[in-house]
Amino acid sequence: QVQLVESGGGLVQAGGSLRLSCAASGRTFSTYIMGWFRQAPGKEREFVADVSWGGTRINYAESVKDRFTISRDNAKKTVYLQMNSLKPEDTAVYYCAARTSISDYGRGSWGQGTQVTVSS
Repeated sequence: QVQLVESGGGLVQAGGSLRLSCAASGRTFSTYIMGWFRQAPGKEREFVADVSWGGTRINYAESVKDRFTISRDNAKKTVYLQMNSLKPEDTAVYYCAARTSISDYGRGSWGQGTQVTVSS
């Protein structure tokens, strides 16, 4: 298991940008698939993006494609989520998660979340 701590959330106006970071500690970070999820008030947690251990395979939710970019720095044990052209509907608590290639996020590690609020 790895321990995950998110940072970088805050309040931003629509059309603005934020960069979230997720710092990992514990077991070998580079072996984990890293993902970002979000949960808006009254809604279920939803997938945002994830990246393979080598950074070559990346997936995005349709709602954030072409606006968000996920990346990782294995030397720094950190995964990032660059969020551009933010919309009020992007308002949510954003969570970082880690899983192995033979497991799923439900059995993986999760951070405590960071709040992102986009004002109109």
